[in-house]
Amino acid sequence: MGCCCLLVPVFVLVLVQVELYGFVQCQLPKVVNIAAVFSFDSVIGRSAKTAIQAAIYDINNDPSILRGIRLNPIIKDSNCSVFTGAVEVFQVVEQEVVAIIGPQSSSIARMISFIANGLQIPLISFAATDPTLSALQFPYFLRTTLSDSSQMAAMADLINYYEWHEVIAIFVDDDYGRNGISDLEDRLSKKMKKISYKLPLPVKVNQSYISDMLGKSKVIGPRVYVVHVNPDSGRAILSMANQLKMMTSGYVWLATEWLSASVDSSILVNQTSFQMLSGAIGLRQHVWESDQKKEFVLKKKKLMKEGLVSHEMNNYGLYAYDTMWTVAHALDKLLKHNGNITFSFDKSLHGLKESSLQKTELKTFDNGSLLLEKLMQTNFKGLTGQVQFDLFRNRVGAAYDVINIGKDVVHTIGYWSNNSGLSVLPPENLTRELESTSRVNPELRTATWPGGQKDKPRGWVVATSERPLRIGIPNRSSFVDFVRELNGTHEIQGYCIDVFNATIGLLPYSVPYRLEAFGDGKSNPSYDELVKLVAEDVFDAAVGDIAITTRRAKIVDFTQPYAADGLVVVTPNRKNKSSAWVFVKPFTVQMWIVTIAFFIFFGIVVWILEHRINDDFRGPPRQQLITVFLFSLSTLFKTNQVDTISTLGKMVMMAWLFLLMVITSSYTASLTSILTVEQLSSPITGIDSLISSNQPIGCQAGTFVQSYLQESLDIPQGRLVPLQNGEDYARALRLGPKNGGVAAIVDELPYVECFLSKFDDFGIVGRMISNSGWGFAFKRGSPLAVALSSAILKLSESGELQKINKKWFCEDDCELHQRHVSDPNQLHISSFWGLFLVCGIATFTALVIFLVKAACQFARYKKTQRELSSHTSSVQSTTGCAQAIYHFMDFLDEKEEAIKKIFKQYDNSQSAER
Repeated sequence: MGCCCLLVPVFVLVLVQVELYGFVQCQLPKVVNIAAVFSFDSVIGRSAKTAIQAAIYDINNDPSILRGIRLNPIIKDSNCSVFTGAVEVFQVVEQEVVAIIGPQSSSIARMISFIANGLQIPLISFAATDPTLSALQFPYFLRTTLSDSSQMAAMADLINYYEWHEVIAIFVDDDYGRNGISDLEDRLSKKMKKISYKLPLPVKVNQSYISDMLGKSKVIGPRVYVVHVNPDSGRAILSMANQLKMMTSGYVWLATEWLSASVDSSILVNQTSFQMLSGAIGLRQHVWESDQKKEFVLKKKKLMKEGLVSHEMNNYGLYAYDTMWTVAHALDKLLKHNGNITFSFDKSLHGLKESSLQKTELKTFDNGSLLLEKLMQTNFKGLTGQVQFDLFRNRVGAAYDVINIGKDVVHTIGYWSNNSGLSVLPPENLTRELESTSRVNPELRTATWPGGQKDKPRGWVVATSERPLRIGIPNRSSFVDFVRELNGTHEIQGYCIDVFNATIGLLPYSVPYRLEAFGDGKSNPSYDELVKLVAEDVFDAAVGDIAITTRRAKIVDFTQPYAADGLVVVTPNRKNKSSAWVFVKPFTVQMWIVTIAFFIFFGIVVWILEHRINDDFRGPPRQQLITVFLFSLSTLFKTNQVDTISTLGKMVMMAWLFLLMVITSSYTASLTSILTVEQLSSPITGIDSLISSNQPIGCQAGTFVQSYLQESLDIPQGRLVPLQNGEDYARALRLGPKNGGVAAIVDELPYVECFLSKFDDFGIVGRMISNSGWGFAFKRGSPLAVALSSAILKLSESGELQKINKKWFCEDDCELHQRHVSDPNQLHISSFWGLFLVCGIATFTALVIFLVKAACQFARYKKTQRELSSHTSSVQSTTGCAQAIYHFMDFLDEKEEAIKKIFKQYDNSQSAER
């Protein structure tokens, strides 16, 4: 009875405590349940399961921790499913677990985190790397592995180190894949790099889908692939890439941690697998080499020999091992501090309607917040290094190995840490000074790339023979020396094309391309429209006389300018300043030389024809030279005091006077035009006076000039007159604003230079309005724009650019333009060459007739002289050619009258003898 009376108050007290406080107290449990949820049949799961079992064994057999309390792992398979993982978690939390280990899937971790938050059970993941799993949203979530935020920082530094500007991202289309690639994209943008294309994969993907996806990516320019998937999908992707010949020279494959997890597992250690992955570069979470790790590895190998373990352990297994020890250390501190572990029913579930879920079995871990606090204080040295957490529940000390898959071995070509960046030294060996140096001057060892290539791949291919570069060419109707399509041949040529061909020939690789004309060739096409088509991917590039403007540079990338450009004002030439030498301007230099030469030639011929019969052309040599000079000039001024006597001389005189009449009248007209044209010069002195004049302005149709004048200089559209070619320019300028023409032309400098080389009565006035240049346009981000810019500089420095310019614009008449000032009133030799030819032939014919006649007289004279000579003997003397010529010249110097007397004397003597 007494006992019964004693038991009743105790029973009532217990009931009151249960009713008031709603919890069941457990003091100093002999066993503590810990849940582990992950996918067993996976690369990470196989290592994790072995590691967790090994950690539980070591902890339970270590007397220095937990004081005899045993850890009981409740391991569940999530089967790579969010739904299955959530169901398994609900089942294990019913068994009063104090912590949940895993999962490796970020999507499952996100779902379980909601449950862990509600039940205040810490969730510690060794493989969920999604950077968006934040402590703010999930305060009970901790990560003993490294966040993808650190991994993507390493990947961005790797891409930047190799100077690749564009990459293609292949990722699994879930939280893990999307958020990781999004983080990488943000980091690349800060380094002026970008992800050109994103190729998402379904969570469960088949080979056909992978093949189709990779096949389509081959026609895309970039050749750098960043693969961020799970290990099983990653192997399938690289296997298919091998089949599609995409693991060959020119390709780059960068992988996140899944690659190291795969190659570190036993199922991939064979020759075929290494050949499939050869040349790939990946990241591996850096694990310090310690005695503890070496001891664990030896123990693991022993178990494999005994057949107790069938798989090699990757780094995720080491992190899973340390995760169990992290929980054990925190529990040890919790029990020392609190002395018990308690759970209570979650009263918030009692208000829910009945369902199949046994909600009354769900209990809140009363010590969850305290255990979380102890977990945050973790600081011990495990297999993976020092285990500590920052304020965001992430592992402290992010570091990665940079691995390179060889033919039969994995090479470590460097390391990355958040303090030092890329380096060839492990992070633990770097001092603060070396860390600073490494951040400024990153360094990696030489890598072997796909196809066995040692040189760093270019990382992009702009075109292939199957898909050549599509280049738009403006099909001009004017100034066709710059660029044009030959009628009916589809052949495109011009100065700009030669520059492009020479430039692209300097690249260290071939770029297949196809030129496509833009425009009908009857009028100049719109250059803004051509550039817009490049931005819209209708063309891959545009080559031609394309001015670099701010508006165009916003939608495309331009190369370095290959031709100077700027807007200039063209008006009729101003000739207000008179010159003391204006009298020589009517003739060109060539015309003056030929005219003077004919003066001399005429004087000499007339002297030869008149010397033997005209006393005015005889006398001392000095007198004869003066006579020749004065006679030539006297014909010009019509004051000659000397008459010609011979018939041949009179014939030459008539031809010369006719030539002289034409030349003098033309000279007078030209000089008059030069002296009077000053009144026709333009009042425009530059762009300022042109704007204020309110007179019409001519500009080339199709170019940016019209929009520039309207938008930048506020010139009304009604004042602008579109013109097609140089002939239109000249016609409009000569008409002037009062007769339906224009006051001035505003155009780009290269066009104006070409125009002025053909029309000499115009010139440039004032300053250049804007300075820019002509360049080749490419799609935004195209690496060819940078490559061709360097090639253009080389072309300019070597002098080849100047040679191309000379070929097109200074081949036939370059020297002519350099030697004379452009003046439309000058008389050229080309206008009189026919007249000079007729006069020259007539004069030369008279000279030949005279010489033939004189030669006949000389022969008769020599014969007569021999017969009349009293010293004639039977032996005839002979003379040389030179002496004969000398005698002939002496003969010509004799007066013809004296020679005739000799002939008459000889004839008389012959008559007397008869």
